[in-house]
Amino acid sequence: MLLSIHQLAGLQGDMAGVILTRPISRSLLPASKHVKTKGLARQHWTARKKPFLTGGRTTFLLTLPALSYLGSKAYGGLHCNGVVHALDKAEEDLEQADYLYSCGETEKLYQLLLPYKDSEDAELLWRLARASRGLSQLSTVSAEDRKRLAYEAFEYAKSALEKGDACFAAHKWYAVCLSDIGEFEGIKVKIGNSYIIKEHLERAIELNPKDATSFHILGYWCFAFAELPWYQRKVAAMIFASPPTATYEEALEFFLKAEEVDPNFYSMNMLMLGKTYLMLGEKDKAVLWLSKSKDYPAHNEEDREAHKQALDLLKKIN
Repeated sequence: MLLSIHQLAGLQGDMAGVILTRPISRSLLPASKHVKTKGLARQHWTARKKPFLTGGRTTFLLTLPALSYLGSKAYGGLHCNGVVHALDKAEEDLEQADYLYSCGETEKLYQLLLPYKDSEDAELLWRLARASRGLSQLSTVSAEDRKRLAYEAFEYAKSALEKGDACFAAHKWYAVCLSDIGEFEGIKVKIGNSYIIKEHLERAIELNPKDATSFHILGYWCFAFAELPWYQRKVAAMIFASPPTATYEEALEFFLKAEEVDPNFYSMNMLMLGKTYLMLGEKDKAVLWLSKSKDYPAHNEEDREAHKQALDLLKKIN
């Protein structure tokens, strides 16, 4: 993924953020096909070898957050139902994996979990998916490796879901990784998969309503489609009779729910609350949340990006 969801989420006009664009043409090539995998809701769109659209320009619709080293405390003691680890070492490596994730040791985390790529344990597999995705996000990774790791992460997430359909984290990371591979497969695939992404986020929340990050991601899903420009809606309508829709009010509800579950857990959630209130015309509340995001301690690159965006918006408002 070349840009984070929050770069895609810039406000209109002077408040616009960075938007990921790709060339498209005015002519439509043959439709993508569905690929079915075993189990519930494991159907997703995938591209043919030929690109669906080429030439011209449009905006890709949805890219999920980087989620850098976020929410590890939510997983402590919250393993998938019915999972019994055969080896003590696997349990130890799970604990070590969560520690490395919380410390931002992405490469060490990936190397620790890679031997479990053929595991039957969903707990190990979704963490490996998360680690592969995290590695793909590093600025030092080449474009070729970024793409390879994104698809690798998706396969691990899909396997985790097959092994543990009742595991909330498997659903969440399947949604995130499915969004990531959409960056490489074109706009039709990305729109088609957006329905599935939403479905798995909702399932993750159903399984664990105490996970703030799932609420945040779903809020951003709503924000991204609420702000979709008319010309992109036209493109989407050419492909799907009923393209995804959402409102700022829906986005606000999910962002606020995330704060209710885990107050002040994420600088980007505060930033998105500020942006959403701006779009709804509630300036005072927007200033409150943008100020919180600006003042949030910067632990990683996402926090620094949130600080920058919040500061820029506050200057424009004032």
